[in-house]
Parts: sequence; C-alpha cells; structure tokens
Amino acid sequence: MVTTMDDNGVSAIHGGADLRTGADVTGVVEAYGAALGVGAPPGTITVAPNAGFLSARLPVADLALGSIGALATAIDRLRLARKLPNRPWRLDPERVAASFGSDKLIRIDGAPVNGFAPLSGFFATADGWIRTHANYPHHHRRLLTVLDLPDNSVAADLAAAVANLSADDVEQRATAAGALAVRVRTESQWRASMPETSAPIVEYTATGSIDRAAIIADDPALPLAGIRVLDLTRVLAGPVAGRDLALLGADVLRVDPPQLPEIEWQHTLTGEGKRSTRLDLRSSDDHQLFDELLAGADVLLTGYRPGALETWGVDIERPGLVHGSVCAHDPRGPRAGRRGFDSLVQAATGISLIEGDADRPGALPVQALDHASGHLLAAGVIDALARRLADGRGAQVAVILERTAEYLLDAPGRIASAAPARIPGERTLVTTGGLTTERPALVEYDTYPFAARPLGGDAPRWAQ
Repeated sequence: MVTTMDDNGVSAIHGGADLRTGADVTGVVEAYGAALGVGAPPGTITVAPNAGFLSARLPVADLALGSIGALATAIDRLRLARKLPNRPWRLDPERVAASFGSDKLIRIDGAPVNGFAPLSGFFATADGWIRTHANYPHHHRRLLTVLDLPDNSVAADLAAAVANLSADDVEQRATAAGALAVRVRTESQWRASMPETSAPIVEYTATGSIDRAAIIADDPALPLAGIRVLDLTRVLAGPVAGRDLALLGADVLRVDPPQLPEIEWQHTLTGEGKRSTRLDLRSSDDHQLFDELLAGADVLLTGYRPGALETWGVDIERPGLVHGSVCAHDPRGPRAGRRGFDSLVQAATGISLIEGDADRPGALPVQALDHASGHLLAAGVIDALARRLADGRGAQVAVILERTAEYLLDAPGRIASAAPARIPGERTLVTTGGLTTERPALVEYDTYPFAARPLGGDAPRWAQ
C-alpha cells in the first residue's frame, strides 16, 4: 500500500497527484508491476509532503519518487522470497531530489562541478534548435570535425557554424560521424515517428536456469549480500542501478576498457559502494580474466549499444545470469542503436520544448530519465533474483531512456507553468574529507557502504 502525508501530517490512502504537497508514486509502481508481472507490494510505503522539490511542468517528482517506490517494492519481494522480515518504507521528497540532482550538489574541496562541457547545450539552427553533447573528449573532437571547426573552437564558433544549417542536416551528419547532436523536436513530431503501441517501462524476459541460488546472507538490511555484479555501464542510468545493488550488499565490480576516458567526478558520484578495474577485451589475457569474472557473476549490467559486447566474444546468454541493460533509444523507433544521453532524449522527445520558453528550449530540473531508469533497472534485477530463488532461471531486464520519457509524457499531472525547483538542503548531504555528495534516496540507508574508489584501482577479481 502507498500512502501520502498531508500538510498536517495525516496519513491517507493515496488517490492521485497533489501538485502542491504530494507526489503520485502509485503510477510508476503499478506500471512497473504490470511490466514485471508482479503482484501488489507486500509492504507499506509512506510518502512525505513535497515542498517544491523537482518542480517542473511535467510530473518529474511523481516519476522520481515512483521509481524509488518500485525499487522498495522489489526489495520487499526479495525479502519475502528469502523469508526475511519486511519493514515499512518512508519516501522523503527532499532526499530523492538530492539523489536525482546529485550533479548539482557535489562539492570537491568546497567547489561545485560543471555538469556540461562548453560545447554541450542548445544551439539555434536555420529552422529550429539542436542539442549537443560533448562532455567526453572523443565526442568533442567528432562534433568539431563534423562542422569543420578547428580544435580550439568555443561555443560561439559552434553557434555560428550551425546557424545557417537545418537541424536535421546537423543531426544526420553528426550521427554518421559518431558525434552527438539531436534535433529538438516537438512532442507531436516525436510521437509521429514512433510505433503506435506503447512498450513497457521495463522489459523482462526469463532465460535459462541453473540449479543453485547464490544469496547466502541473512541480514534484512543487506538482502543482496553474496550476490556478484559485473558492472559494464557508464555515465548515469547503469551506474545508478549498480550503486543501488551495492547499497543492498552486493559485491559490485565495475569494469572499464582502458582506452575509453571517464569523467572523474561522474565516477565519484556513481561509484560509491563499488570496486573498479580495467580490462582490455582486445587482449587475450584480459579477455580470459573477464570470462572468469563473468562465469562467477550473478548479475551483468551493460550500457553498450545492442550487439556491441557480442562482437568482442562476450557470452551474455549464460544460464542463470541476470542481465540488466540500459540504452537510450527504443529499438522499434527511428533512432534505434544510436548513441544517446538523458539530455539528448529530452530534446528528441519534446520534453525540452515543454520545459522551455518562447525564446529557448529548456530541460527538466534534473536528469530524471537517467536516474529513474537506473532505479527501475535495479528493481528489475532484484525481482529477477527473487524469482531465481524459486526456479533457478536467469533473466534479461532492460530499460530504455526513451520509454521512460514516454511514461513521463503520458503521465497525469502536467501543468502549464511551474515555480523553480527547490534545492535540497544540507541534511541530504554527507561530507568526507574534501568531498561532499548526496545521501541515498532510500532514507533507511544513511550512506553508501564506502566512497568511490579510484577508477581502475582494483584487481579484476571478486571480493572474498
């Protein structure tokens, strides 16, 4: 049962969105439950009043708190499957907002970070707008190459280069070169390009079985102790899922290829509770080490485009393995297989124009598609592990940012205008040394097991 607290602190069965003080978490919880084919949650969830956190024209608070609610119900089902005692959940909108807006709250030696590089943003074209993403050096270089710009170009140079081009032309040229630039579409333009039938917010497919169940601990607070997770994801959605699993006791080992750069502060935010190693699948020795890790894994998390790992000879079909994947674009749509990030999906689906004004596109107050998708992926993995206890079967669990965007666009609670989103306060943060980060969205956990370890600093082996 999901309940909310009104302004007087009175608990009542939740019956719909309250745009002033509440959040409709039941919509996401029910959509998730229908997608996974799971019954009503066995426990209770109480939602505290929302005092303006995650305020937007679209019901972002509903999506954010609902994804945490879905995660909580999955944990309840796992505890039930393991005959561990349940406990009630309390969702705190401020803690959830801090978790979803962590990139705006992180402080390194007291200083904030800049979440987007200078060439990442909105740029006007001859017939509209594009949104670019150039945070990584290789994406930065490709974007400049596509537009015939020198290496020392700045945002003003990019703006001048696209001002007389069509948005479609820039998008097509960028896509062909592996750069990231997306035409800013209206919601109706995006919907017209997509299949008429909606797809589930999480995809779940059972796979081959094994004759064992690897969850061995009996701590209700750490119901995933004993589970091994191989995390091959980057940026936000996948790493958020892995961090959720680490919070619940899993041994999570992140694996990165040595040739790909990573943004250090991003790893700091999403690497909490995980160990980190590097392996080059082009090397036969490293490939053998990876195969040995995969053979001992209960869960594989991937964020690569479909088919990428298979080209390197990675077997993701092992019986009993729970494979959780995340990608940007719906494989049924016209952008299937393309690279993508939360900000680009917002631009492609019409969200940017909904959240903008007459002069310029805008954005959600946080990267809600990434974070919500990550929590939903973690929930799906947990439910898959609970089912594996009964039948030994593995599963494919998939989330797609474009489908999370579709849910947000379809959800009730859209408003014509919104006040600026309230910034979470100090009580949602924790400082260790010179690093300030957010506390977990689940208030039942005060901090993550440990801070992010140096990227690639651990040996490629499972913890003892």
